Amino acid sequence: MGGYKHEGFVEVLAAQQSPENPNWFQGTADAVRQYLWLFEEQQVMEFLILAGDHLYRMDYQKFIQVHRETVADITVAALPMDEKRATAFGLMKIDEEGRIIEFAEKPKGEFLKSMKVDTTILGLDEERAQELPYIASMGIYVVSKDAMIRLLRDDFPQANDFGSEVIPGATSIGMKVQAYLFDGYWEDIGTIEAFYNANLGITKKPLPDFSFYDRTAPIYTQARFLPPSKVIDADVTDSVIGEGCIIKNCKVHHSVVGLRSWIAEGVIIEDALLMGADYYETDEQRAMIIAKGGIPVGIGCNSHIKRAIIDKNAHIGDNVKIINRDGVQEAARETDGYFIKSGIVTVIKDAVIPSGIVI
Repeated sequence: MGGYKHEGFVEVLAAQQSPENPNWFQGTADAVRQYLWLFEEQQVMEFLILAGDHLYRMDYQKFIQVHRETVADITVAALPMDEKRATAFGLMKIDEEGRIIEFAEKPKGEFLKSMKVDTTILGLDEERAQELPYIASMGIYVVSKDAMIRLLRDDFPQANDFGSEVIPGATSIGMKVQAYLFDGYWEDIGTIEAFYNANLGITKKPLPDFSFYDRTAPIYTQARFLPPSKVIDADVTDSVIGEGCIIKNCKVHHSVVGLRSWIAEGVIIEDALLMGADYYETDEQRAMIIAKGGIPVGIGCNSHIKRAIIDKNAHIGDNVKIINRDGVQEAARETDGYFIKSGIVTVIKDAVIPSGIVI
């Protein structure tokens, strides 16, 4: 996996129960604490703690370099932001050396104004510093090995979360907690709306919000060795198409079409995210499913999908309309194969939507 002398590796450490600890992971800090015995064995100086549901591109070497140069116990990656966005995040206040002195979780009103900082300290230019006078925690950290062991084992043995418990706690006991400014694209895709917007953001013209076309910092995925996508008499605009798709005589606009997607004749897809499929059905299998009155994987003829997420392996019949006709904001209809959050219809994995249905 690269790294020094190609000694890098990836190992998955699953949540588990043991006689000493009968509980599953209770939070980010607890997950690390349960595996401290393993991390202690590694001959390292720092640990880099990252989140799994964020989209961004960062050179972690610079992050670690700042941690070492400032001789910090913990360094927190910070995102500069304006007042409008700031109310939705955990904010931090720093002194003139960039050391964090105060935390505030989603502050409002006067309390929000009191969290303003001079972001030029962290390297922003004067003009940008005026526009973005707040810094929010990105939820990613560099922690020195000794500090991590002390915090999780001795000082806060009951703390479950880094962001709300361990990091503010470290500040309160006098540890040196430093901020590191990251001034680039970053999105937390932990909600349906954020996930939808981040995906459709890659179709934006002339430049996407986040680009995967960067040779210097590639983003890896599982190699699936699929054939190229086949587009037959289709009108595709402002969209991103994954590999292995079959798209026939239909209209696709401002959408992301995932791998192995099958889109039949007469379909209209707008502002939608299709996750694709985990497997192919052969022509014979599809014909057999249809002969038995079933619905094969994919989008059936003359269906219309707008502002929706279609999860993997969905079976959508002919003449289906997924357009949120009544403008519903929230609905839990999992038994019918879908739910609606923030006005976005999500068809769940492996769901079957019969022909002629209107959502």
